[in-house]
Parts: sequence; C-alpha cells; structure tokens
Amino acid sequence: MTDQPHIPTHLRTHTCHGLAPGPALLVLGAVHGNEICGTQATRQLLADIDSGSVTIDRGSVTFVPITNPLAYQLKRRFGDRNLNRNMAPSAIPQDFEDRLANVLTPLLDAHDVLLDLHSFHTGGAPFVMIGPQNNTGALEPFALAAEEMQLALHTGAPRIVEGWLDTYARGVQRRAAKALDNIHARSQTLVTNPNYGVGTTEYMRARGGYAVTLECGQHDDPAGVGVARHAILQTLGLLGITNAKPTSPIAVPEILRLIDVTDKAHAGDTFAKEWRSFDVVKAGDVIGVRHSGEEVKAQGDGFVVFPNPRGEVGQEWFYFAQRRV
Repeated sequence: MTDQPHIPTHLRTHTCHGLAPGPALLVLGAVHGNEICGTQATRQLLADIDSGSVTIDRGSVTFVPITNPLAYQLKRRFGDRNLNRNMAPSAIPQDFEDRLANVLTPLLDAHDVLLDLHSFHTGGAPFVMIGPQNNTGALEPFALAAEEMQLALHTGAPRIVEGWLDTYARGVQRRAAKALDNIHARSQTLVTNPNYGVGTTEYMRARGGYAVTLECGQHDDPAGVGVARHAILQTLGLLGITNAKPTSPIAVPEILRLIDVTDKAHAGDTFAKEWRSFDVVKAGDVIGVRHSGEEVKAQGDGFVVFPNPRGEVGQEWFYFAQRRV
C-alpha cells in the first residue's frame, strides 16, 4: 500500500512594495511541477532583496516560487490536470487545479504584467512566447503588443514564438470532432473545451495586462536558473520597479509562428527520432509513426516545437512552426 500525497491547502506568495508608485509585476515559477528553474531563480531574488543587493523602488513585484504545489510535490507536470490550461474561476471546482485557479485568477487580476517561467522536455535553446498582434477579433483581442514585444526582447531569449491560442483552438476543433475512447471523460471534456488553451498569459491579456512565457531550457539544465534570473532582473529594470537599468534587448531575434498542433492518439504513437524543440524539418519528413503504422509527416518546411514523447493520449504530441513572414 502506497502513501497518498498530502494535498496542499494554501498557496504561498511573496510581495514587495516600492515606496513610490509604479506597475505591479507577477512572476510565476513551477506552474508545472517539474519545471523548477523559476522556483530556484525567484528564491535567489527574494534572498537578494532581503540582503539589499536588489532593491524594489517603485510599484510592486509578487513572486510565486511554486505555483502548483501539488504537482511540485509529486515532481510531475500536473496534479489532477494541467494548471496552464482552462485558467478561469470555477463556481464548482472539480479538481485541485480548479481550486488553485480560484486563487490565481484574482492574483492575476491584481497585476499589470506577468512573467511566467517554464522549461521543456527535450533539449534546445531558451525561447519566449508572446501573444497576438493588436487586434479586435473574438479569440484574443489585444492592444499591448508593442509593450509585450519589448518585454520579450529584454528577457534575453534568442527566439520568439507566437500563434499559441489560435493554433490550439484549431486543435480543439479537431478533438471535438473526433472524441477518443481511450481517455478519461474529464480529460475529454477539458481538451475539447475552446477555453482549454487559455493559460496564465492568455488570462492576463484578457484582463487588460500583458505577459510572456519564458521557456528557460530543458528541465534538468542547471543553466536554466540563470536564464530565469536574468529575465526577472531585466523585467524589473524595464518596468522601473528597480533603479537598475536593463541591458540592451536582443536586436534581431528569430520570430517563429506556430502553425499547427498534432495530438497523441494512442500510447503506441512514437517519434521517428529524438526530436528537440526547433529541429528543422523539410516538407514530407517523417516526424512520427502512429500505433496503426501511419506516418506523420511535416506539412511543409519548418520546425518541430514542443515534442513530447511522454505526452498524454488526446493531448499535444508536437507543434509545427514556420518563420514569421
């Protein structure tokens, strides 16, 4: 008989207020419990603030080193479900992440800018994800693209990725049209919900703020902590929360746009090789093989993004991206 995990009953946050007015920044670590570079970096910064080597001069910054304490405790991506999907208040919470979202959404509401720190499964260089260009459309209307781009450029990541929510929405449409028999009913309900693509950054944009997701490197790469720390300091300086000026932003980053998402349909689906995020593919290259033997090929010249060999059935297996035209 195995011990049941202790279910956390609170979320710990750390807020520092400058003595002059300014913006409110929220910094999240471990939204996914096995992505801990942000946890370690925020703890370093809190110690530096306590020692006086980093000062908070105006506005405020709130650090959440462990945003999903259950997933962190279990040392895995999620507790009951992916916290960074379907980020919305729940009148009748169905799981731990629903209860957590009921605490996180008011916290997001109370801030102007979000820096969400993550890492990824396979090898590759850090990159930063942004939202849409300014628009008044129905899916993700937005008016702060210039401010968000400046934040992305100052994180230091050499590559910027856009197009998340509309790509995810297309995946949702396909899932809804083809329900899978071999996944749990609750999971099926979530992954076919159009709001399931909404995570922390999408929620922040919908509430009038702006946000980026910084993918700091592979999960176990110790350099990821330095990437996260640099981005936090840059953001504090860019927003004027500290008096320290940020270093110059990336001059000419590579900007890629997500085009499509391919889901894992069966536990027996396998990749053709050990892909890393942003591996180059040519049209027709075999990316993976379905359990049925069907080959999954690149739809054009581009890049494999977020390949997840351990992905859940009915959820994202990999994304396909191309350079922004």
